[in-house]
Amino acid sequence: MRSQTYRHKNSSMIWYLFLLPTFLGILLFMVYPVFESFRLSLYVSRGAIETWAGIENYKTVLSSNVFWKAVYNTFYMGFFQLLLTIPFGFILASLITELKWGKNLFKILLFIPYITSVVAASMLFLFVLHPEFGLLNYFLSMLGLPTSVWLAEPSSARWGAILLGSWHWLGFVVIIFLANLQAISEDIYEAGAIDGATGIQKWLYITIPNMYGTFSFLIVIGWISGLQRFTDVYLLGGLQGSPARSLHTIVGFIYERGFGGTEYGVASAAAYVLFAIILFFTALNLRITKMKI
Repeated sequence: MRSQTYRHKNSSMIWYLFLLPTFLGILLFMVYPVFESFRLSLYVSRGAIETWAGIENYKTVLSSNVFWKAVYNTFYMGFFQLLLTIPFGFILASLITELKWGKNLFKILLFIPYITSVVAASMLFLFVLHPEFGLLNYFLSMLGLPTSVWLAEPSSARWGAILLGSWHWLGFVVIIFLANLQAISEDIYEAGAIDGATGIQKWLYITIPNMYGTFSFLIVIGWISGLQRFTDVYLLGGLQGSPARSLHTIVGFIYERGFGGTEYGVASAAAYVLFAIILFFTALNLRITKMKI
């Protein structure tokens, strides 16, 4: 009996040994950077030389006009991207479920942008938004609509980034909606048909109420992703989010101060301010949408 218990303990220890590299990786590349970043946020640090600063770095961040400009840009692009992508994705998913053929083809076509590298998608949009040779201005001119020098003006540059983000994220939204739509029982729709409900009435009073959980999930995930936005707007607007810092996001501010100006203490403080903003808005979204986790 004792030998069996001993063998069991030995086999358990072997499994822990296999998990050890993963645990070490989590400690070295996730846990340690979190605490080191918090420590740096309390120092004036430019590399090897560090001086105690207390909360001065946080004061510097919160009193910076550039930081609040980045906050405005981040929320502006995040809000309108959600406003465009979630309703449009839901409508597309609803239309795809009604198709008699070609469902898988449309799923693939819509999902391809999402699995495309953000860098590749951004480079593609640099061509799409080109003022003279871009596809967007070409189609607008064909329809008789006014064209724009998209990445040369602050307002149009933000909307160019919003279109890029919406196009890139749309496939994910559609697939999530399709998964939930397929989970709604056909018996409910049959009962509605027996009661004389039309197709629109079924969509309004059966489909939409059964999708509240998915709407909540996408809003929460979309805000978290939007508040961390960096790569695509960096490629479109550069380090300072040109033009006129209209594409400068919160993560862009952190990157500029940390890697562009070697102000590691200020960059770390800004990272923790961003963490607080994400935490607050995630809690707010969960409360508003009544989503359970």
